[in-house]
Amino acid sequence: MHDPSNSSGNPKVEKDALAPAATAPPWRNYLAAFLGSLAAMFALFYGALLGLSATGNLPPPALTNSLCIDEKFASMRQHRPEAPNLLVVGSSVAWRHFDGDTLTRASPEAAPFNGGMCGRSINQTGYATEWLLGHFDTVRDVLLIAAPQDFNSCPASSTAFFDPGDVDDYIFGRATPWLHYTRYFSLVSLVRNALSIAGKRSGADRIDPLVFDRYGSGPLGGDGVRGSLLYGKVAEADPACLEALSRLAAKLRQDGRRFMVVSTPLHPEWRRLHDPAGDYLGRFNTALQTALAGSGAEYWDSNSSSSVEASDFFDAIHLRWAAVPEFTGDLVKAFHLDRGVAGLATAIVRGGA
Repeated sequence: MHDPSNSSGNPKVEKDALAPAATAPPWRNYLAAFLGSLAAMFALFYGALLGLSATGNLPPPALTNSLCIDEKFASMRQHRPEAPNLLVVGSSVAWRHFDGDTLTRASPEAAPFNGGMCGRSINQTGYATEWLLGHFDTVRDVLLIAAPQDFNSCPASSTAFFDPGDVDDYIFGRATPWLHYTRYFSLVSLVRNALSIAGKRSGADRIDPLVFDRYGSGPLGGDGVRGSLLYGKVAEADPACLEALSRLAAKLRQDGRRFMVVSTPLHPEWRRLHDPAGDYLGRFNTALQTALAGSGAEYWDSNSSSSVEASDFFDAIHLRWAAVPEFTGDLVKAFHLDRGVAGLATAIVRGGA
């Protein structure tokens, strides 16, 4: 007998009731797990960045993966230069060897900005100079402070050492830095820089401080002299580097800007050890003068008449900040900057062998 309480009497309904519950396709589970893991990873990453920021240990975005340059970009983002009319360029000797107060006392109308970037070869300095001038069209005078080490090697592949679009967005567009931390992420450099950035920013790191004055210069204190003067014998100037200097000089001339080049002082002990007769510096000076010939650029070899002494050096090529005002005063006299920015109508070539 049929029992109506045990069946609906509908075979299809009975079949559906016995069917297993529907399950999501496997790919949806994989996608959900992947997206969840990705979200957790980013949450962990940005949480770590926020934690480093809160404790003062967050390095700048690794736009060049050179901490001193990336920190300079961060400084420019916070304190954007306003209408400079004199631009200092070069490697670390430019960054650390210019005192803006000394210049402005001698020439009150001067508005200098130090665009020196550490560790750059001369082709990279040329690249950075053109980028800076693209943003500061008020610049009339460009001062290059160079060391022989800047002319060691200039492969074309190394010239564009940062993406100008990203750096523009970061400094001048004031774009959020968080996306740059993701795009230029490197766990090793992030950890390494996070361990040292606080001491460098505060100046507690006396060997490699990352402190910027209002002109963009990086004062270097330090006690004693680094072992073996740090820098050994230098190779002859790379022709590619000299060609890069020529191109920069020609571009500045074309733009109607004054170009001054100075060879930075070298420690007397380094000269005694590696160039006792002055032959190397003689060839170096001649090479730079030849590269600048016809461009209207002015050249001064500070080793021929600078007033700095052995006790003023931190290593073979870097001066302590206490000596930089005097060196800047020598620059003012050598290029007659006390007559005003762009004050000379004719080029003067100074120094030499």
